[in-house]
Amino acid sequence: MDCITLDDVTLHVKLEGPEDGPPVLFANSLGTDLRLWDDVVARLPEGLRLIRYDKRGHGLSTCPQAPYTMGALVRDAEGLLDALEVKEAVVVGLSIGGMIAQGLAAKRLDLVRAVVLSNTAPKIGTRQMWADRIAQIHSGGLTSMSDAIMERWFSKPFRDSPAVTPWKRMVEVTPEAGYAGCSAAIAGTDFYTTTAALRLPALVIAGDQDGSTPPDLVREMADLIPGARYELIRGAGHLPCVEDPDTYAAHLTAFLAGIGHLPGGAG
Repeated sequence: MDCITLDDVTLHVKLEGPEDGPPVLFANSLGTDLRLWDDVVARLPEGLRLIRYDKRGHGLSTCPQAPYTMGALVRDAEGLLDALEVKEAVVVGLSIGGMIAQGLAAKRLDLVRAVVLSNTAPKIGTRQMWADRIAQIHSGGLTSMSDAIMERWFSKPFRDSPAVTPWKRMVEVTPEAGYAGCSAAIAGTDFYTTTAALRLPALVIAGDQDGSTPPDLVREMADLIPGARYELIRGAGHLPCVEDPDTYAAHLTAFLAGIGHLPGGAG
């Protein structure tokens, strides 16, 4: 098991592929761990340096006292890449992971060659909405919220299948302080100005059944970044990498090829 200790957190990290391969960093959504990407990484070309991690308060990483700030989450990703001596990674972020990717690209362009912003936005929800969810976590725990979360995350056919069970369980076993802490980070984030200033290759992915970051919101973000490529995955919700990993991996692979970030490519 790989762990990297930063200032106030120890991150659980999974490293795959050759150390000298083109690096790809994956950042997860709220309430999930690095297994979110299992079915996608299995479909990517060999030879990439694949870096996955559990953000603070999630998975097997430690859970500092809440609340968290987006700045802290961005510093975690920054510190991880610095510790691994990785430069010019393609950063793939979903939901809050996509916010982390936006913040990291704005702060450390030396670390980020391109971004894949999936099911995310510069601003998600309102402060009051997140305050209400944090209050519900404290009063009823994540089990009281998991059905509603599944409804926002997945299409109805997926929710009605046994495949939803592990994801519901993943949310329910997330440390409450970690979920609440990251919720507070989302509540305090508005990246419209910084994301509009980004000038780097970007792939933006949405799911047409997404109840958390609807396609119109995601498309609005894509329009902020000159030259960004927008892909809508039909029949999938907030986690298209889970519901349709074939399509997701195909879009990601085509993007990496297009910017010369595959083994043997121009990158």
